[in-house]
Amino acid sequence: MKQNDTSACKAGDTGNDAGEDNVRFEELTIEGRNAVLEAFRSGKTIDKLFVLDGCQDGPVKTITREARKQDTIINYVAKERLDQLSDTGKHQGVIAYAAAYKYAEIEDMFKLAEEKGEPPFLFILDGIEDPHNLGAIIRTANQAGAHGVIIPKRRAVGLTSTVAKTSAGAINYTPVAKVTNISATIEELKEKGLWFVCADMGGEVMYRLNLKGPIGLVIGGEGDGVSRLVKEKCDMVASIPMKGDIDSLNASVAAGVLAYEIVRQRMN
Repeated sequence: MKQNDTSACKAGDTGNDAGEDNVRFEELTIEGRNAVLEAFRSGKTIDKLFVLDGCQDGPVKTITREARKQDTIINYVAKERLDQLSDTGKHQGVIAYAAAYKYAEIEDMFKLAEEKGEPPFLFILDGIEDPHNLGAIIRTANQAGAHGVIIPKRRAVGLTSTVAKTSAGAINYTPVAKVTNISATIEELKEKGLWFVCADMGGEVMYRLNLKGPIGLVIGGEGDGVSRLVKEKCDMVASIPMKGDIDSLNASVAAGVLAYEIVRQRMN
């Protein structure tokens, strides 16, 4: 190994691999080379991998190879960043964030709709970053009878333990799928017969829209809302009537309001 690689890999290395690996299951954060590698090899879903920038030794290359096989997001970061993420300081140059629950496939959602004899009803989330919002939306999706929730791999929160807790158990019953590209996924789902409505203040009042039949409800992120590219893919843009002094709702609240307008129309 090159000398510069050796110096880079010393950061955060606190001794014997097996003895220093640490897994914090309660927060689904995995620290240490052996623990991270075994997590990948066991088939555990890893949402994100943080690797010490410049570290290219054998064990780290093996870990990043496994990560690429699973299409895990890899972030190369400075030692200071790893130290911030680590509780123990024994990360050995690698920290992984594992999903609290296994992700589903979109086909699972269609199967669920078919089993219930209902037209598909899906939630598509465009960049929800707050785990409390995601958990609340999954809970709403379950109560509204949606057949699944779709989230993006990047720039969004995954199925963390906080999401699981906030969902109040709904995560056990509502499939959640993770996709690389939301816009492309919408196009694919259109071919399966779905119509898409997104939430945006500049849209038509939701009560005037026909929201029956196979439908996907698109909710944007907390800051910027639905992205322009995703909005262009939607068939309808729905606004929620506002009577107060501020001009927007929390993402999970907006999802709930629109979801139950869809429920009302489907019941009729």
